[in-house]
Amino acid sequence: MNINTVKSGAALTIALEGRLDTQTAPSLEAELGKQLDGVKELVLDFEKLDYISSAGLRVLLSAQKKMNACGMMKVIRVNETVAEIFEVTGFSDILTVE
Repeated sequence: MNINTVKSGAALTIALEGRLDTQTAPSLEAELGKQLDGVKELVLDFEKLDYISSAGLRVLLSAQKKMNACGMMKVIRVNETVAEIFEVTGFSDILTVE
């Protein structure tokens, strides 16, 4: 999985490419740990994300909890496969998906 970050003031956009699963979730978690200080708006761009597993969902839930305390988080450009996973797991009700 590739992680591309763009930080502009208090806004952080992270674009993911590939699979967010047991193998790659720790990389995203570490990146979020390094980048979230001072961030008020977190945007996760999933245009090129092919798949997300429960390990990836756990990282998203953790990020959502952190951002609820200090700002907002949204997920954009979600493909049909990932959207279906969000729907089945109930994450479509937890996350702001655009």
